Amino acid sequence: MSPRRVMLVAAGAALCAAPLGVMAAQAPAAMAAATAGSWGKAIEVPGLGALNTGGEARVDSVSCPSAGNCTAGGFYTDTVSVRAFVASERNGRWGKAIKVLGSAALNPNGPAEINSVSCASAGNCSAGGTYLDGSGNTQGFVVGERNGVWGKAVPVPGLRALNAGGSAQVSSVSCASAGNCAAGGGYEDGSTLSQAFVVSELNGRWGKAIEVPGSGALNTGGTAGVNSVSCPSAGNCAAGGDYRDSSLNLQPFVVGERNGVWGKAIEVPGLAAVNKGVAELSAGVSCGSAGNCAAGGYYSDGSGHVQAFVAGERNGVWGKAIQVPGLAALNAGGTAFVGSVSCPSAGNCAAGGSYRDAAGHLQVFVASKLKGRWGKATEVPGSGALNKGGSAVVNSVSCPSAGNCSAGGSYRGGSGHTEAFVVSERNGVWGKAIAVPGLGALNVGGNAQVNSVSCGSAGNCAAGGSYRDGSGNPQAFVVSQT
Repeated sequence: MSPRRVMLVAAGAALCAAPLGVMAAQAPAAMAAATAGSWGKAIEVPGLGALNTGGEARVDSVSCPSAGNCTAGGFYTDTVSVRAFVASERNGRWGKAIKVLGSAALNPNGPAEINSVSCASAGNCSAGGTYLDGSGNTQGFVVGERNGVWGKAVPVPGLRALNAGGSAQVSSVSCASAGNCAAGGGYEDGSTLSQAFVVSELNGRWGKAIEVPGSGALNTGGTAGVNSVSCPSAGNCAAGGDYRDSSLNLQPFVVGERNGVWGKAIEVPGLAAVNKGVAELSAGVSCGSAGNCAAGGYYSDGSGHVQAFVAGERNGVWGKAIQVPGLAALNAGGTAFVGSVSCPSAGNCAAGGSYRDAAGHLQVFVASKLKGRWGKATEVPGSGALNKGGSAVVNSVSCPSAGNCSAGGSYRGGSGHTEAFVVSERNGVWGKAIAVPGLGALNVGGNAQVNSVSCGSAGNCAAGGSYRDGSGNPQAFVVSQT
């Protein structure tokens, strides 16, 4: 299945993160961000306490199309199973979480989770995820919100026919405008080999899922999936993911949609020359405009070290991947990866991730691309003071405009507890990372993380993730910046 995504393992079973490659050895995933402005206090997702009778919940995705108007999605557990939920912020105020309509009809007693949410405008969103059907097979679903009203979840059209092996999921959704979206993920074919798919929505109607064109020729090792989709305009998208080559090593691919037609997947250019083992598109893709995108991840060099890379597409042509500038000097411990990338306009992007310092501690970095040129990676300001336990990750970056971004993730404090942080860039200058305000009082169990950050405009962002309460149960939170 697709890397860095949640898998449903059995009816009534809990969901768990399933990273591939070196990511599995790292600290918990998490990330949230904002721009200029002040972060308010983190709160448990309103209404989720009444739903979450099983004591485990998480926000996996947040999307903010405009300031103060956001949507979050994830899962909670009741006394029977795992359920998908959405919650919306309107004019700066979070409403109550609701169970995704129709997900029970897909399988009344089976698990379901939202993996990705994308909102083209306030009250107009799409989400995708995974559920367990009545036959015990894992399937992918999509669900849409129109003018503030959520419809019923439906199976991804055509995916069941592809998913003969019975293990599919939607990993990522992106909407360019209301009713015009794309989604991607993975499925198992009749030979129980994992394959990658994409599916497009036009004028509110989802077409049939298709295997990513050209991915079969790459995926000789039989494990492929899309982990990221980005659509800057209707019918013009990019997707990225990973596949296994004939040596069973994980490799990254990118693929583009132009005017509603998906082209052939290609290996990220330039990686073959430097990658001596496993590589992954851990940061996914982000597009500032049609044909102008960026991607990021990691690869294994000839010395057995893990290095972070970024790659860019310009006018529809992907250039060669490069090691993140300046990161070699920071990555003395030989483990680095990009966790997230965001491009608000063509040639202007930001990336965040982690590296291992000379003491063997995992630290966090950010790097910016301005007018088509990547600058040097720098340690996230203030993160060292927070990360006394030496294990920090950036999992999400969001940039509403060039030089104005937010990011989030997790770090290990001096007490050994895992805490969540946010950090913001304003006019090209990154401020200091801070612990998510108010989360310390909630995170009595000592395991918190930001999983997703989204900014509607500079200084107006939202983030979501999870924390452990005093009973040791994972709970879901949101926090807003204004």
